[in-house]
Formats: sequence, C-alpha cells, structure tokens
Amino acid sequence: MEARFQFTIFALLMTCLPLQCGAVELVANSGNSIRPLSRATLRSIFTMRMTEWPDGTPVRVFVLGDKAPLHVEFTKQVLGVFPHQLRRAWSRRIYSGTGQAPTRVGSEAEMYLRLSVTPGAIGYLSEGLVDGEVRTIEIE
Repeated sequence: MEARFQFTIFALLMTCLPLQCGAVELVANSGNSIRPLSRATLRSIFTMRMTEWPDGTPVRVFVLGDKAPLHVEFTKQVLGVFPHQLRRAWSRRIYSGTGQAPTRVGSEAEMYLRLSVTPGAIGYLSEGLVDGEVRTIEIE
C-alpha cells in the first residue's frame, strides 16, 4: 500500500512539472537587426498588425500551440493578454481578409530551427536555449 501511495505522489508531481516554465526569452533570427522592442510593438507584431520590419523585411511570427505552458507564460507575462485573446485577434484578421495567423510550431526545438533559418523571424524560447543561430531581443 505504501508503494502505491508513493507512486501516486510521484505521478502527481510529474504531471505538475511541465506547468513550471523557466523564464521566457523573446528571440529573433540572428540576421535581424531588431533593436529593443516595447510591449506595445510586441502586441502589434504578435497580433499580426505589424507586417514589416523597419528595413522592409516581412515579419514572420512563430508561436507554440495555445495550451503549451511556454506560450501561456509568454502571452500573459510578455504581451499582457491571455492565449484565447491572441487567438481571437488572429481570427479577426483572417476572417476580415486583412491578415493571417502566425506559423504554429510543435515544439521549442522546431521553434529554434524555424527562427534560425527564416529571415525576419520572431518567436520565443525558454531561457538558456539561445546561441549564435538566434538572438534574444530586449523588451523595453
């Protein structure tokens, strides 16, 4: 009975671990000359209202799925909105014919890969996953 109780506690703890995210970092393609961005500018980018960088390069936004813990943390802590509010903004742009949704990726590894090879790309990763292929963007 005690072993079963310990297993139950272990299983409960393991289900909680994915919900605990480290710090989230705003990340862009290393060739992008983006300077620090304000939260208002980030909201414009991630709601797909801003479509070009100042140098004319198209903005390519990459996001994780709505239920991914890192996506939830990014939308709440960095953008100051809930994931469903962001999804609603994308839907309005799609159905009105004025824009499109960002590219959804399945994992942080895929996010890293897409950010590293796509000019004008912006997204987010867990702290510590950034190296020479991508760079962090400071938030004002």
